[in-house]
Amino acid sequence: MSLAVVLVEPAGPLNIGSVARLCANFGVEDLRLVAPRCDPADPDAQRMAVHGGEVLDRARRFPTLPEALADCQRVVASCGRIEHGEIPLQAPEQVMPWVQQGLESAAQVALVFGREDRGLSNEELLLSQRVVRLHSTEAYPSLNLSHAVAVMLHELERVRRGSSEPLKATLKDAETAAPTQLIDCLNDAEDLLLEAGFLLKHTARARMAKVKGLLQRSLVRPEELAMLRGMVRQLRWAIRCHRP
Repeated sequence: MSLAVVLVEPAGPLNIGSVARLCANFGVEDLRLVAPRCDPADPDAQRMAVHGGEVLDRARRFPTLPEALADCQRVVASCGRIEHGEIPLQAPEQVMPWVQQGLESAAQVALVFGREDRGLSNEELLLSQRVVRLHSTEAYPSLNLSHAVAVMLHELERVRRGSSEPLKATLKDAETAAPTQLIDCLNDAEDLLLEAGFLLKHTARARMAKVKGLLQRSLVRPEELAMLRGMVRQLRWAIRCHRP
């Protein structure tokens, strides 16, 4: 199973250890830590990991979230914040069949979880194709980090066990452009649209966030992304060649 659990700037060794144990519980071997704010080798982390000690020892560290997701074709983020802008949120039972389909297609899939104190930023959420809101009360929607990981992994295991037949995923279905590649393309497009006057600096970020969300959810394939990049390059050339 090509599934990675990604923790962004985890601050508590107890949480990191607990997540490593959960990875072992659910057969996940790939734990990725983005700029951890504590030492994963802390005795508290090792103690909480129990039989997940090997997962913890193998955990890879990355300086940024895009680098941690560079090889991923399907990315799901967990969001417990109320202020998430216009990013659509889905329930885990809606998203996990899509995750399982990707795994059956041999795609690299990532489940991303944010900081204990403030979760993931909207910009980080836009690196994913699906954003999950776990079932909780509106008054206090944010779960403890390790609890959120437990719910997500349990829901995925429930979907896996509940499938009486394969989800009819094909390798072609999994061949979507990596979210980070799409973001690079859209950043290039944003520069072009600013140059052409379609975007204004004070509103560009909000307008492009809508475009990013739309294209992330549409599962753009690598050849389609290459076409978009070609369009941006050609338009930039045309604008500069015909500029007086």
